[in-house]
Amino acid sequence: MIAVVTGASRGIGRATAERFEARGLTVARLGRHDQFRCDVSDPASIEAAATRVLEQLGAPDVVVNNAGIVERAAVDAMTVEQWDRVLDVNLRGPFLVSRAFLPAMRARGSGRILHVGSISSTLGTAQLSSYCASKWGLVGFMKSLAEELRGSGVQTAAILPGSVDTEMLEGSGFPPQMTAADVANAIVYAALDAPAAIHGSAIEMFGP
Repeated sequence: MIAVVTGASRGIGRATAERFEARGLTVARLGRHDQFRCDVSDPASIEAAATRVLEQLGAPDVVVNNAGIVERAAVDAMTVEQWDRVLDVNLRGPFLVSRAFLPAMRARGSGRILHVGSISSTLGTAQLSSYCASKWGLVGFMKSLAEELRGSGVQTAAILPGSVDTEMLEGSGFPPQMTAADVANAIVYAALDAPAAIHGSAIEMFGP
């Protein structure tokens, strides 16, 4: 089996890739510092990386859209460049990656596309307008994709963790409630073990 994981060089992405490998999957890591180097926000870069994956490994059984960034600033202090950077990586990226692998997955008639959202997909936080907007949008994208995929054999869902002990949490003021490994375990369960009925679900995680 083959899994594609974006942003797998650290945090949740790395833990997820390692967990898949422990389950015997071949993992294609996509990102600026990963095995298949690419910019998830750039269409040409994603198409090139996806072509390499498909040629070298074949159609993925699992795609995990994990790559994400954060910019902390009040709305009236945030630059257009900051706003665009967050939306490009956190929302445009999952669209581009999903679009690139969907034809091969549809043709085979099986597979799962998972999106790493956030509890910020359900609420608003001061200084995090761009991040919250991107994560709310990611859930909307997933749910629309779920409707398009009904009956195809390909499922999609989102994992929405709360505060995770990663670099992204630093400076947030929120204490970590779970580890990257905790989230990775949930992603791998949703990818490999959960029933097909999770299709279209947004699974919230609050920590023990």
